Amino acid sequence: MNATIGRRIRKYREEKGFSQEDLAGQLHISRSTYQRIENGETNSWVNHIENICNSLDVNMEDILKPEEGYTQINKENSANENSSNNMIQNQTNNYSSSEKLIEQYEERIKELKEQVSYWKSKAEGQ
Repeated sequence: MNATIGRRIRKYREEKGFSQEDLAGQLHISRSTYQRIENGETNSWVNHIENICNSLDVNMEDILKPEEGYTQINKENSANENSSNNMIQNQTNNYSSSEKLIEQYEERIKELKEQVSYWKSKAEGQ
């Protein structure tokens, strides 16, 4: 999943004409940390997804959506007559799992936004 998201982020960054250094600067992270996000070596993109989307002017759903044509085939999926039904069921399961994962990420983003608001208000009150 990290690799897929990293590829999508890279695609949108390149479409905008930004270098890795440019986007890393906008996210206030090092270029090497940003590079690890694009390479799928870390899941720290979760902490930056809102800023990434804002910087690249893309919807979060465009980055987090399930891969098109992604099919998980189990060992039980053989060349028998039920094979098509098994593949359809697996695609449905993959979509449901992806939807749940997106919901979890959205909830985490909401929590992080609340933390940011809290700390901003604390900093303004000093």
